[in-house]
Amino acid sequence: MDLDRPGEESKEGFLLGKLLIALPGMPDPRFEKSVIFMCAHSEQGAMGLIVNKPFEGLNFRELIERLDLKVTDRTPDAPILFGGPVGTGQGFVLHTSDATSQATMSVTSEISLTATIDILRAIAEGRGPKKSLFALGYAGWGPGQIESELSSNGWIHCDAKTAILFDLDFEERWRAALGTLGADISGLSSEAGRA
Repeated sequence: MDLDRPGEESKEGFLLGKLLIALPGMPDPRFEKSVIFMCAHSEQGAMGLIVNKPFEGLNFRELIERLDLKVTDRTPDAPILFGGPVGTGQGFVLHTSDATSQATMSVTSEISLTATIDILRAIAEGRGPKKSLFALGYAGWGPGQIESELSSNGWIHCDAKTAILFDLDFEERWRAALGTLGADISGLSSEAGRA
């Protein structure tokens, strides 16, 4: 279990490779009940992908067709995710680290991020990573912004589990991520406070 420890918010990069979980009462409706995989975190800011909010009516196969890439019988029919409100025309593939390229950024030993058309082609042809998610847009924070949101009780974080990222239904991911912390959501309040 990886509960926030005192002083952890001052440690550079402590969110890298973690799941950021929106707490009840999140003031920004775009992030309500969001689970975000944190791809980058430093003193310059942070970046992550929402992993539990699919776009209605848009799937990977349709996207491949729109990009004029070859659709095969091995092309997945997976939903496209709303990765966040920044750069919504930009695509990202979050995937297991079993398939990489020069453009791949390793986030953890198990999870990588790639944002090139080559990985889309590989997935469409059935030769990509074993597990992947495709997102349009991302969530981004400026210097010190995410630390401030954490201290004002907007978010909590936990270790990323590949099962939560790739195996669970989207609507189960928020509750499952909270469950890794032993949190019972029935006891969580939407009112922020300090002890």
